[in-house]
Amino acid sequence: MNKKEFAARRQRLIEIMGPNSIAVLPNATVKNRNRDVDHSYRGDSNFHYLSGFDEPESVIVIVPGRPHGEYILFCRERDLAKEIWDGYRAGQEGAVKKYGADDSYPISDLDDILSGLLEGREQVYYTMGNIPAFDQRMIGWLNHLRNESRQGKHSPYEIIELDHCLNELRLYKSSAEIKAMRKAAEISVDAHIRAMQYTQVGKWEYQVEAEIVHEFMKNDCRSPAYPSIVGGGENGCILHYIENDHKLKNNDLLLIDAGAEYNYYAADITRTFPVNGKFRKCQKALYNIVLDAQKAAIAEVKPGNHWNQPHEAAVRVITQGLIDIGLLKGKLEQLIEKDAYREFYMHRTGHWLGMDVHDVGDYKVGGEWRMLEAGMVLTVEPGLYIRDPKHVDKEWHFIGIRIEDDVLVTKTGHEVLTDRAPKEVDEIEALMAAVEH
Repeated sequence: MNKKEFAARRQRLIEIMGPNSIAVLPNATVKNRNRDVDHSYRGDSNFHYLSGFDEPESVIVIVPGRPHGEYILFCRERDLAKEIWDGYRAGQEGAVKKYGADDSYPISDLDDILSGLLEGREQVYYTMGNIPAFDQRMIGWLNHLRNESRQGKHSPYEIIELDHCLNELRLYKSSAEIKAMRKAAEISVDAHIRAMQYTQVGKWEYQVEAEIVHEFMKNDCRSPAYPSIVGGGENGCILHYIENDHKLKNNDLLLIDAGAEYNYYAADITRTFPVNGKFRKCQKALYNIVLDAQKAAIAEVKPGNHWNQPHEAAVRVITQGLIDIGLLKGKLEQLIEKDAYREFYMHRTGHWLGMDVHDVGDYKVGGEWRMLEAGMVLTVEPGLYIRDPKHVDKEWHFIGIRIEDDVLVTKTGHEVLTDRAPKEVDEIEALMAAVEH
């Protein structure tokens, strides 16, 4: 992303805010891992969305109509002694020159300067609850202004949720964002293909995960977008399984849910395939139900349809498929009405995707499902998970299947960003058979 992209985002926010307002957004704090070791730092998504600035101890302030510049960035000062230990800092000069701030002040001056910026503004756009310690500072600044009302100082009378404004902006991806998401998707697809080619009986789940992470990192994705799920056999029936510490067994399926993060943008792909390279009959029957459900759901992703239509299409195909193989008994419409499928398919068919893997944006507007529009990106991920219910024959037990792709809504329909990752039965079996172990 270039400076123009971030400036355009800030301008759209300023237009939403209007005059006599101010926005305050602190960056994420550093999280301690243990003793003298911190977790790898990743900035707040909204903060990066508006600035591209990735240093901790920083605060964005946007003041519409301010004569000396509307965009102020508080950040750490240059400190050569500390930079020897912890790395380069942009400082005030870098904040202006490299990151496009109109003004920049040391973060240590925030208490002295921010109350003056708040004075006379009618609304403050800020999100309470994200960083409780910063909430207390905000309350302190506002109370200080209220206590000086006799001196003619005016405190903002309204706090407006900043996240809600940014969520709506982030829901619609620009061409630059789509380009980054395509890159994340391409790298993630290659990682899934690599995992299929590596997998064999006797390997460990964490060894397969290592192949995925290797593919991410060698392509400039320094971390996954979320903890990778690599679940063999019955572990594939655990929706958020991340232990990844079991040996892969013959005749089991392996479910991999993994995506790279590229320049703050996430991919999210799930593929399920046989450890030994060949689907058993019962596995193939269930797999094709999920695959048909996914295809039906993806077909519903287009402008003019609402958010829930892909899910409704997937539920219909899955329920009919379960009837056909005898895992559900009854009439289709009645079983759907009773949510009978939820014993085996207990989650929804997708979520928004963007800077966060479960990205921001309301799914309902005014109590109705949101209509899909060009520029939105969502996942489509139906699944079936048969643990060991007593009323189901043992041949179906401990089969977990999910198939997930990332789908961009276009002006005329949709584009599957992750379509190159194999998912047809013949395609998967041929890929795995071609590898010499």
